[in-house]
Amino acid sequence: MKNWMNELNENERIDDLEIKGYKIIQNKKMFCFGIDAVLLANFTKVKKDEQVLDMCTGNGVITMLLEAKTEGKYFIGIDILEKNIDMANRSIELNGQTERVEFICGDIKDLPNTLLLSLRETKQSLFYNNNDKFDVITCNPPYMENNKGLKNEISEKIIARHEVLCTLDDIIYNASKLLTHNGRIYMVHRPHRLVDIIYIMKKYKIEPKKIRNVYPYVDKAPTMILIEGIKNAGSNLVMDQPLIIYNKDGSYTEDILKMYGK
Repeated sequence: MKNWMNELNENERIDDLEIKGYKIIQNKKMFCFGIDAVLLANFTKVKKDEQVLDMCTGNGVITMLLEAKTEGKYFIGIDILEKNIDMANRSIELNGQTERVEFICGDIKDLPNTLLLSLRETKQSLFYNNNDKFDVITCNPPYMENNKGLKNEISEKIIARHEVLCTLDDIIYNASKLLTHNGRIYMVHRPHRLVDIIYIMKKYKIEPKKIRNVYPYVDKAPTMILIEGIKNAGSNLVMDQPLIIYNKDGSYTEDILKMYGK
């Protein structure tokens, strides 16, 4: 049996995903996943045999969690950083997820036009024998606009947090091209970008259908939003019940504990 501790690169560690015994390889010098990824994976609905794409997948945590939680047919994650994809591919090998999950390195802006075509023609992808559409797309995108708060040179963490290599418009535009009719996109973002998200979704014929505000404490302002949009759907926006992360004593609420399988 392979000793995975011997397979780790410098600054890497193996963390427990607390579901099905799955693990994930993370690099402490890069962007490690947080509760926003867990919230998005739980907010996302995947039906039996649906095809799922995770944009800006990072180290692949959302893709792995969705494979563990749902009966989707297969799951593809894309990220522009080779280091992320290398870690993600080693994680699914560690977990035995390679029959339904794969990760590809590339720019989401190339995905609808050249990348999927290349993968299909060379039969290098689980997806090669299907049409270029997905039933579900997820994204935990960079939250900060590219001209705000940048003080240091571009790094892996800056790419994860700031819109330096792709914008909100890039993500939603390309998601619209890749979604099936009535396909669904699920995103986690910050409340200050909600107006932008709704405007861009509607511009590209994705109708916002459900929004859930996420509050750190019951008496604090929301710090995250979860949003579902449906391609070519009619208008009928639902505000879901608020989600509170912490009790007053700093412990997780029952809703969050359930997400972690506690």
